[in-house]
Amino acid sequence: MELMRQQEVDEILSELRLDNDQYVQVMDRMTESFNRGLSKEHNAEAAVKMFPTYVRSIPDGTERGKFLALDLGGTNFRVLLIDLKPGHEVRMKSKIYAIPQKIMVGPGRSLFDHIAHCLAMFIKEHKLEAESLPLGFTFSFPCRQEGLTAARLVHWTKGFKCSGVEGEDVVRLLREAVARTREYDIDVVALVNDTVGTLMAVAHKDSKCLIGLIIGTGTNACYMERLENVELWNEDYDDPKEVLINTEWGAFGDDGLLDNILTQYDKNVDEGSMNRGKQLYEKMISGMYMGEVARQVLVKLTKEKLLFNGEISDELFTRGQFYTKYISEIESDAPGDYTNCLQVLEELEIMSPTDEDCAIIRQVCETVSKRAAYLCSAGLAALLNKIDREEVTIAVDGSVYRFHPKVHNLLVEKISELVKPGLKFNVALSMDGSGIGAAIVAAVAERMKAQKRELNNDYI
Repeated sequence: MELMRQQEVDEILSELRLDNDQYVQVMDRMTESFNRGLSKEHNAEAAVKMFPTYVRSIPDGTERGKFLALDLGGTNFRVLLIDLKPGHEVRMKSKIYAIPQKIMVGPGRSLFDHIAHCLAMFIKEHKLEAESLPLGFTFSFPCRQEGLTAARLVHWTKGFKCSGVEGEDVVRLLREAVARTREYDIDVVALVNDTVGTLMAVAHKDSKCLIGLIIGTGTNACYMERLENVELWNEDYDDPKEVLINTEWGAFGDDGLLDNILTQYDKNVDEGSMNRGKQLYEKMISGMYMGEVARQVLVKLTKEKLLFNGEISDELFTRGQFYTKYISEIESDAPGDYTNCLQVLEELEIMSPTDEDCAIIRQVCETVSKRAAYLCSAGLAALLNKIDREEVTIAVDGSVYRFHPKVHNLLVEKISELVKPGLKFNVALSMDGSGIGAAIVAAVAERMKAQKRELNNDYI
């Protein structure tokens, strides 16, 4: 690739290539945002809300029995039947159901009726009508939890716009929809954020797991916090004196703390989104937006005649048409091999690209995904430093983590540079956290209820 062209490409990509000092600043500002969210005085105006989840314990290994889980977090949802056996064995049956676009943006009642109807079909299929099984409900949207089985939706994300749900208790809406079917009975024992489920699925086998992370359609993290630091805590201070906190860190930067690193590409992505000015950190990291950030850069390079001889296809010029999965596919090519890249370009109706074009596209993808992983690492390092335990496992799930060939290594690399000296960490894939994890939260809730009953009986 001729030197001049490469220099011009590097110049355009330079604002997406942050130095380590900038990532340290992001980490410090994230820590500041965590503390504001935890504080009674500042929570109301804090961008990062730090919601208590009311989950007070990770599994202790004694949880047993059958549990249902309902996992709603995107354009599909799942129903699962989980059987917890001795020795950490988990048996699972599950089914995926689609949510049509018209339901995603229609009345809330229609959404919950659709879920209740699919739940009924699953219960019939597995002949569970006679049982009233405990259910863990994974609801992967920003909620203000008021208890383990009470949570009000703060606002929709990920393309949902159902009316009549924001500000309402989603557990109540689910229970009412189930009651309207008159076909079966369930006992919703825990509302679970997907990050909590992700954490719990790994904690079932690894007691050092204290952080859950999602990098998929959206991004979020949860972690175990000491009750003394949770100023909005409104329940008992009995042992264990800790609670999982759902950070809702996707909103980091909505108060201006990321303005100094936002690029024109980020601003364009935000302008074209359904939730302008919100979830700015998420828009720099997650699968719903990463492909669009890359597309914005590719359009700029093409307009500057640094790609495709300045000729742009309608597809590439169309918002949302460069999917995040393309980034994973292009970066999966071996160095110097452009098989996946050429296939992607064919889908975008870009004919006869040169090897130089493919090399530039790969650089763009690598730059955008590395920035996403490093920004995420800054948040994780802030959490590890805050927890301040000798060794912590981070449970991770989500399509970006699962399918991007380098994200795991990029996270480990940058966290290692940012975390306090002496703190050890592991990054582990959570297998089906929002499903199995939700059932495990339900199992822990049942175990803790039983233990409390026994304790009360001892005092009688």
